[in-house]
Amino acid sequence: MSDFKVEAPDQATTQRRRRGRARESLLAARRAPLPEAMRPVRAGLSGGQYRPLSDADMQRIHEAALDILEQIGLCEAPESGVKLMTDAGAILGDDGRLRFPRALVEDMLTKANRDVTLCGQDSRHDLHPGSHRVHYGTAGAAVHVYDPATDEHRDPTVRDLYDAARLVEQLDNVHFFQRPLTTRDTVDPTDMDLNTIYAATRGTQKHIGTSFVSVENAQQAITMLHEIAGGEARWRERPFVSNSNCFVVPPLKFATESCEVMETVIRGGMPVLLLSAGQAGATAPATLAGAVAQAVAECLAGLVYVNALAPGHPAIFGTWPFVSDLRTGAMSGGSGEQGILTAACGQMARFYDLPAGSACGMVDSKRPDMQAGYERGIANVMAGLSGLNMVYESVGMYASLLSFCHESLIIDNDLIGACLRCVRGIEVNDDTLALDTIRETCLGSDGSGGPGHYLGASQTLSVMQTEYIYPEVGDRTSPKEWAERNKPDLLASATRRKEQLLRHHPTHISAETDDRLREMFTAFLSKEQVGL
Repeated sequence: MSDFKVEAPDQATTQRRRRGRARESLLAARRAPLPEAMRPVRAGLSGGQYRPLSDADMQRIHEAALDILEQIGLCEAPESGVKLMTDAGAILGDDGRLRFPRALVEDMLTKANRDVTLCGQDSRHDLHPGSHRVHYGTAGAAVHVYDPATDEHRDPTVRDLYDAARLVEQLDNVHFFQRPLTTRDTVDPTDMDLNTIYAATRGTQKHIGTSFVSVENAQQAITMLHEIAGGEARWRERPFVSNSNCFVVPPLKFATESCEVMETVIRGGMPVLLLSAGQAGATAPATLAGAVAQAVAECLAGLVYVNALAPGHPAIFGTWPFVSDLRTGAMSGGSGEQGILTAACGQMARFYDLPAGSACGMVDSKRPDMQAGYERGIANVMAGLSGLNMVYESVGMYASLLSFCHESLIIDNDLIGACLRCVRGIEVNDDTLALDTIRETCLGSDGSGGPGHYLGASQTLSVMQTEYIYPEVGDRTSPKEWAERNKPDLLASATRRKEQLLRHHPTHISAETDDRLREMFTAFLSKEQVGL
């Protein structure tokens, strides 16, 4: 019998095995779920690093806004609003305009609620806007849906809205769901408002924002929400829907019917977004500073209105100035100026220490392409770095709010993750400076030499999920690997992921509650479509 000799592996083989074990350890750590507080990005990260306005600039905008309110004022408030605001100290002129003395505005600022909670149906989705805490979400009320399969824009349906809500429910970096599209299969406005509430609340437990076309519709919606919440008391304790209210028609006119809706929802316990959406060069001054000053003045007037009716009622300071392409007068949601305007609005909210939201990321591109990527990415990172609390319209929107794309929610979830990682910044402390790890890697534990790389270091394994964020559909392979995988396309990958996510139907609303809702209104979604 011959001797059998086992040869020791050479150094190259040993190193390959070590790298393989290190890679397996890294992959195992990557797959392990993290507690919310340890995730590299999450709702409510603190921004404030980007400041397009100096302290002196903010003071001048504030003074200009007070001059606008005191000297020019606003017109066309409903009679109920005129009484509320004049009783509080506003002055009704012979020209029909309400003017707001400085002392009145400053008094109402002291009464404003700075500790707002925007509840979800599940408390783990509760948001706490204020300070520099940043949250990204949907909005927009688009009149088209872009379908990548046909490369066409079509009319949105209630099913589209429900699908959008279901997707947002499962996307970690999209923190709230405000209606991103207008359902076109609901011809009657009441059907539209009530089916919007139903589809949104059925599809997601995250905080929801919507609007109402009339007082009557708002009243019916609140009755529906009592049913969903389990009674009026539970609704008032945790209102999980807010009213996005365009209470002004810029420049400096109250929107009478919207103001009446606002009074109704405030009495019904619903938080409000005080939304001033002037368009620079059209319904707001063409200068960026002037557009911000007018929006601030209009929202301060709204703040007076709200606190005259219900001191301390939860309200979001919604300065939403948009940009015009001055060559045509058309809106330009994807412009660089939009990011600057939105960031400036975030700063002004911090000036007043008010919970605030503004619009950003509604690109000019008509489909998910490179133009959409750079427009959305630049604007959203500027908004987040400014510390804006609620970044509305940040995902899914195209053609300057005219169109919405479901697949884009998947892509934009990656994009917002990168923006949030920029917002989080870099933590510098003894652990993150990594001197011990550097010493061990270069010198080894006995000084005879270390591995010369950090792939298998315990610190690398410990921070790979807490320090870094990884795209879900974005591709990071080499050109060779990309080709071997048949050159995966981003939009195709997002479509596949969308189809996977839409297999899920949330079950937080019981079948019994669903039956009662269907007795209250005409539901455009069948039970089968919502998984019942």
